[in-house]
Amino acid sequence: MSDAAPIDDVARAPKDASAAVIARHQAVLDELPFSDTRDFDEARRGFLGSIDDATIMSAQGRTVWSLAPYRFLDSETAPPTVDPSLWRQSRLNMHHGLFEVVPGVYQVRGLDIANMTLIEGDSGVIVVDTLTSIEGARAALQLYYQHRGERPVVAVIFTHTHTDHWGGARGVLDEDALARGDVPILAPDLFMEHAVSENIIAGPAMLRRAQYQFGPLLAKGERGQIDCGLGKSMAMGSVSLLRPTDLIKATGDTRTIDGVTFEFQMAPNSEAPAEMHFFIPRYKLLNLAENCTHNFHNLLPFRGADVRDALAWSRYLGEALQLWGGKAEAMCGQHHWPVWGTERIDEMIRQQRDLYKYAHDQTLRLMNHGLTASEIAETIRLPKSLDAAWHARGYYGHIRHNVKAIYQKYLGWYDANPANLDPLPPVDAGRKYVEYIGGAEALLAKARADFERGEFRFVAQALSHLVFAEPDNQAGRLLLADTFEQLGYQSESATWRNAYLFGAQELRHGMPQVPARPPMPRETLAALKTWQLWDVLGIRLNGPKAEGKTIVLNWQFTDTGERWVLTLENCALTYIEGAPAAKADAGFVLARDVLDAVIAKHTSFPEAVMDGRIQVSGNPMKLAELMALMDEFPRMFEIVEPKRTAVS
Repeated sequence: MSDAAPIDDVARAPKDASAAVIARHQAVLDELPFSDTRDFDEARRGFLGSIDDATIMSAQGRTVWSLAPYRFLDSETAPPTVDPSLWRQSRLNMHHGLFEVVPGVYQVRGLDIANMTLIEGDSGVIVVDTLTSIEGARAALQLYYQHRGERPVVAVIFTHTHTDHWGGARGVLDEDALARGDVPILAPDLFMEHAVSENIIAGPAMLRRAQYQFGPLLAKGERGQIDCGLGKSMAMGSVSLLRPTDLIKATGDTRTIDGVTFEFQMAPNSEAPAEMHFFIPRYKLLNLAENCTHNFHNLLPFRGADVRDALAWSRYLGEALQLWGGKAEAMCGQHHWPVWGTERIDEMIRQQRDLYKYAHDQTLRLMNHGLTASEIAETIRLPKSLDAAWHARGYYGHIRHNVKAIYQKYLGWYDANPANLDPLPPVDAGRKYVEYIGGAEALLAKARADFERGEFRFVAQALSHLVFAEPDNQAGRLLLADTFEQLGYQSESATWRNAYLFGAQELRHGMPQVPARPPMPRETLAALKTWQLWDVLGIRLNGPKAEGKTIVLNWQFTDTGERWVLTLENCALTYIEGAPAAKADAGFVLARDVLDAVIAKHTSFPEAVMDGRIQVSGNPMKLAELMALMDEFPRMFEIVEPKRTAVS
């Protein structure tokens, strides 16, 4: 009997890089300045020590973060399955530990996708950004103490609203400090509104799409996930949100904390909806948060978000030059490694400023010539001065999808061609395409020939139609998986690579089995405004099921003094703050904290009524009737193949 693996196992296994991909990689090696190793010198500069493999464990013994799976990146030479430029970035992101930026300013890098910056004052330390997880933040602070000695945390600064910059806050402030309330927490204006809302309303869809962006369910390795561009991946620990005590509201605002003066610059609607930069004259240190990193950033991440404003982004970098150009001797951000020297700093800011301005202006120029988003992506080229700058490469964002984001910001999804105004959905369109081309076998024959020629982009489009028309056609699924894989191997962008390779994995093996989504943490619920809670409820309402129903509910919150009227009418859930409705179906008097506990499933509504924490008037079954109209969102849903369950 043969010991050969079954044909299905061979077909579903990762493949080698094709000749076309290898040729593309050679062109990259020939075109880019790989002899410039300054980034490696700067990534190592000031190293004081680290944790073995940057491994962080939870109290329950679960791995929260580790770089051990990435040891394959020790090799300087990129394998055939990875773009050499992305390999270079992935190796730079392996530097981890505590680093001295300048005497008095330190960074912990490589213990999360983001950095923690520690600024020494007269008597304590100011922590800038607290990583994603409590466990990671605690480990980072202990590493700092190990090399610099223990000193109290005298302030915390959140540079912006993304979770990897505030999620670990409880890891740097102990219960005593929180109870005393004497440690200021600084953040940009509207921090809470955006931190708790940006990923809430569309959270279920975003989290599923983020699996494609970051690749957490891919195997780590030369044929799998190697990086995210900004860093390795997101930490998998406990997350907390602490409410800021001091909001920075205007460019030019200053604060003196423990003897250290900070000069702030506001940068809203750039990389995050609420973001800020700062300069510290004592240390001649500039921190541009996440707006000047060692890659071209995302203007619209694959997970989804509001489109970021490239024009404003560029303006903020120009303003930073105007404010502090020639003054900063070191510049660090909240991702990647610092740079030193006024000329080097100013050059990097100018190039980053012009990168976003060029992408914006040239997209608008071509758009006004009548080019569509895909035509602009195919046409636009960065100028040589930017294209050759390592920090302008598209490891996280990419010029080819950032220009589409700019187009979307100004003109939306519709390219004005009526053929694209109301196209068939993927399944119906797929069936017609397969029919037009002469059936599945004819399509597969053409696809195999184009695959051999390295025409992977069109092969992916054609085979996607086949998979949506015939999702159980194994030949189509596996050839599409192989095609996605080659596209991933040739991608310089880490997010593109992750998306292609995860798509290939799901075509070969189906969606991964993951635990059910846990309830929303009570701490996060407490941070939401009440109107935001009603919005969350509104997007769960199944409109067709609510046909013909009218429900009016009064709510009074004893701890906040709020009164709300919640109305279901015309299959829409609306709300208004103020006087109660005279003809409400039911009314509820309770503390807002009790409602948070019910939503977090720490208690149930009937239990809270029974123990007196909720007083009810009218017909309480009307609330039960309303809640019966709510959808539960799945944690996983199909992306590269048709939905297996109908949604109405």
